[in-house]
Amino acid sequence: MAHETFAFSSSALRSLRLQRELLEREDRRRALARESASRRFLPGGRRAPPSPPRRRQFCRDPAVHNALYAGDLPRVQSIFKDEETANLVLEMVSEELVWSPEQGLWVLSPRQQHTSPLRVTAARGYEDCARHLLLRGAAVDAVVGGRAPLHDSAAAPHPNCTRLLLAFGADPNVLSSDGSAPLHLCTAPHSLRCAELLLAHGAQVNLGTRDRQVTALHVAARQGLVAHLELYLHHGADPSLRTHQGETPLNAAAAAAESPEDAERFLRVPPGAAPGSVVSPKVAPGQPRGSPLLLHSPVTPGTAGSRRG
Repeated sequence: MAHETFAFSSSALRSLRLQRELLEREDRRRALARESASRRFLPGGRRAPPSPPRRRQFCRDPAVHNALYAGDLPRVQSIFKDEETANLVLEMVSEELVWSPEQGLWVLSPRQQHTSPLRVTAARGYEDCARHLLLRGAAVDAVVGGRAPLHDSAAAPHPNCTRLLLAFGADPNVLSSDGSAPLHLCTAPHSLRCAELLLAHGAQVNLGTRDRQVTALHVAARQGLVAHLELYLHHGADPSLRTHQGETPLNAAAAAAESPEDAERFLRVPPGAAPGSVVSPKVAPGQPRGSPLLLHSPVTPGTAGSRRG
């Protein structure tokens, strides 16, 4: 009987194999937990200090600037190869006329300007260059020199770059140093596509600028952008919102009119409109195409140009 063996069934063998794998997995988990704990904590129970923020690197090389401003993709690819170079701060010095009280005359004074590679490419519509920078780690929402790249693409406007930045996670409500969002910079008729893209990606249509609380509807009304007005009202823009000076979009539209006839078409009320109603911009019979109508209860034709102190 000393040489007797016990025959295991196939199910018993599978059970033993599974148990061994579970034990080995638990041993590995504990080893990883000990290693992680040793990295996170210093002797004495103190946590390791956080790594210092990366300092911005400045670039004053005209050759680098020229590659970006010309949209030279091969050169951009050869210069910007990693996250550090993709986030360089471009520093330029220009001279501008300033009044010198001491000398009593205008003098040339040097002025430093900062921007980023992504801002330059977005402002000029160089989509391929902008994509390369983003793939190399360029910060999509970095505010350099007062603006983020999305501000520049919307102001230019370049819908292709606006779409690209939003696809890479750009914040449609990012604020510039003066408190403006990209939607506030859609001031030209051909910026409509940029405005559509921003709203489709979550731009707040009633967001006001930081200091004056000017909304996108105020901007469109002042610029006479009828298509923009229709777009914003369709997305829930509130025509009764006032700036800090008490100006409504209707005030802005009437104040920007270049002639009495232009001002009158902003104030014309469609037949049958009840007091307190809100009317979307539309073309009334006999008016030129594109004449907007803005009507809401707090504003009447007699107070269209009024301001609150």
